[in-house]
Amino acid sequence: MAHQSRLAGFIIDCQDAPVEQSAQFWSAALGFSIVDPNEGGEGKYAVLGDTPADLHIEVQRVPHESRVHLDIETDDIEAEVARLKTLGAIEVSRPHDGRWVVMQAPTGQRFCVVRLRNAQQGPRLNRWS
Repeated sequence: MAHQSRLAGFIIDCQDAPVEQSAQFWSAALGFSIVDPNEGGEGKYAVLGDTPADLHIEVQRVPHESRVHLDIETDDIEAEVARLKTLGAIEVSRPHDGRWVVMQAPTGQRFCVVRLRNAQQGPRLNRWS
């Protein structure tokens, strides 16, 4: 089945630091605004704005080591996961009742496959058949 995907943006994972404090640092460091300092009200996610090419850049509070990972957004998560597996990626987990899929590239980096937020905003979508 044909589907579309693209780089959604970058997630800045911050170990055990309050998300608002982490967002303030990254907002100032990168020159981006803070659109939502506590997305979802759980103290886990903060969304930055005024980003290049409307990329989604988010600060996330995590229990694991701090790192940066990217998200690939798609209109068909299962099709995109299957496509990436044929390229050598492996599925790691499906957190939050499968709302997204954590994958690992053959080169070791982790990334997520997430649902498409807004097809009209952001970089051009790649079409896969």
